[in-house]
Amino acid sequence: MTNEYSTYSSQAPLQTPVSNLGAAPGEALAQTIRQAYESSPSEDANTFDANPAKKGLAIICPVHNEAKVIPLFFERMKPVMEALASDYEVSLIFSNNASTDTTLESIEKIRNENKNVYVISLSSNVGYQRSLECGLKNSHGDLFAFIDVDCEDPPEMILSFIKAYEEGYDIVYGERADREEPEYVKFLRKIFYRILRAVADEEVILDMAEFSLMTKEVRDAIVQDNTSFPFIRASIGRVGFRRKGITYKRHRRIAGDSHYNFFSMTKFAIAGILSSSTLFLRIPIYSLPAFLLLMIALPSAYVLTSNAWWLVATFFLFTLYVSSTVSFIAIYVARIYKNTLGRPNSIIDRRTSHLQS
Repeated sequence: MTNEYSTYSSQAPLQTPVSNLGAAPGEALAQTIRQAYESSPSEDANTFDANPAKKGLAIICPVHNEAKVIPLFFERMKPVMEALASDYEVSLIFSNNASTDTTLESIEKIRNENKNVYVISLSSNVGYQRSLECGLKNSHGDLFAFIDVDCEDPPEMILSFIKAYEEGYDIVYGERADREEPEYVKFLRKIFYRILRAVADEEVILDMAEFSLMTKEVRDAIVQDNTSFPFIRASIGRVGFRRKGITYKRHRRIAGDSHYNFFSMTKFAIAGILSSSTLFLRIPIYSLPAFLLLMIALPSAYVLTSNAWWLVATFFLFTLYVSSTVSFIAIYVARIYKNTLGRPNSIIDRRTSHLQS
């Protein structure tokens, strides 16, 4: 794991230095992008070189009602794409999760001037994780990257992801060292991921989100999951391969309002645990010995004392154990039922989509 980034400026990505966490500031990444600008072909600044000998890099961006953000995001992403264009055929793919504002129009405007920009429009709002999954399944390339358009995750870091890939890593991801949000929220996040890692049936990578780069082999392994409840970050940990984390600080959105509130975070946490762990199915088994001992001890106490409250306690204990066991089983059976239906997690609206050929 490396520790390379702490801050990026959303206002001037080409001039702002990139700093190491706990190290002296440096301008290596910003200089790389400046050099890319100077050395890029001048005859068509809006067309990226599409050499079939190059490896393809598909950058997948899930969006939902982000019309204000997308132009600002592309201002920062475009120099990154140009810096990579000499060695990679870069495609920028927006996974449009049934936006109801002018998000699609914003993407179309960019696409009209940049032919390596694509859009996958979904027919309904299927949620963030399914939107990511749809983008991953319907993109082509040798490498695949995820990034949100709000620039909380700096687009410039993709250059370092590529560098780590060229060093031999199959998965490169951003490890969140800090973020600009209330301390109690950061504390709850830390606690959640450590609980998730403790109860998960398979490996969970700490402090990782979907901001990452992966090879085609990793992508193929992830999309083989046959589940109605995709959880991409857990799948990345599950499939293995050689990984590298790059530490950075997350920043505030560059524009617009977040769609991620406390209710969304709670729902996400529950879904993450259910997707990664069978703990709730195992709890009744783990607690069975204690339950049986209490079911013997409480009635015995009633026989010895003739106190009816011991019978009441016995009844409540039995009800609690049985109801919780049935509830846990019902939750997992419902998820199994959804999986066996075999319905697609998302449907593409091809009238408003522009897919890679």
